[in-house]
Amino acid sequence: MNKQLIAKLALLTLAAGASTAHADLVTSSFKVKIAITKTCAVTTAAPDIDLGNAAATATPVNMNGSTTFKVNCSKSTPFYIGLAPSAGNGGTANGTGAMASVANSATNTDKVPYTLYSDAAMSTVWGNTATTSSVGNGKSGSGLGMASANAVSFTAYAKATNIDFTPDNYIDTVTVNVNY
Repeated sequence: MNKQLIAKLALLTLAAGASTAHADLVTSSFKVKIAITKTCAVTTAAPDIDLGNAAATATPVNMNGSTTFKVNCSKSTPFYIGLAPSAGNGGTANGTGAMASVANSATNTDKVPYTLYSDAAMSTVWGNTATTSSVGNGKSGSGLGMASANAVSFTAYAKATNIDFTPDNYIDTVTVNVNY
């Protein structure tokens, strides 16, 4: 009986060894990759600045107004904002623009000048010399992410001081340029 037991144990040992010999492991690997590029967007458009109504006068006035807009940029992305009054109405990169007649541009060639500012005291002109690496005469910020809760708010101010022009409705378009 011992011989039979020894023979069975020997067979079990061989069988166990044989199955272990076939259980080798071969591995390989791969990576999961993504390239995320920086981006920015003006996510809340600025409502128009309405400087109000006033009678034409040769006396200097302060017709002021403001608007707020929001910018989202990728996390940790520096950005620089320039405001560009319409070049067609004589706007410059130095924050000065001019409003033209809305309905009578063929007969009324007057242009009402205005200046854009980045502060409520209207002492810092907001122009359009910002680039992808320099704030110039614009405003700067750093991206907090693209979720709407991460939007960065900016307020632009406008002032017209000379309103001795033909009675009419005047308007100009200002472009918000976000450089990043």
